[in-house]
Amino acid sequence: MIRHTVVFKLKNPPTSPETNAFFAAAKKLAFIPGVQKFECLKQLSLKNNFDFGLSMEFDTAALYEQYNQHPDHVQFVQTYWAKNVDDFLEIDYELLP
Repeated sequence: MIRHTVVFKLKNPPTSPETNAFFAAAKKLAFIPGVQKFECLKQLSLKNNFDFGLSMEFDTAALYEQYNQHPDHVQFVQTYWAKNVDDFLEIDYELLP
């Protein structure tokens, strides 16, 4: 199992039309084959500068790679991510044996 997470800070205020459009588009990533347990998250800790997160799981590394190359994911990155995200940290986990 691969858990893909990314925490990020957006360029626009949380209630802006751009932020609303960003999350509306992000939620469509849940429908890409192989994606499980998709979540859009609001970061609460004061210990870092990020505001939001996305989290999802994949049964295999191959399914995760298919997601990364899927046209809907590529389009989201080009259309929304690149234009709206100010800073981010991506972490991909697998369970320890």
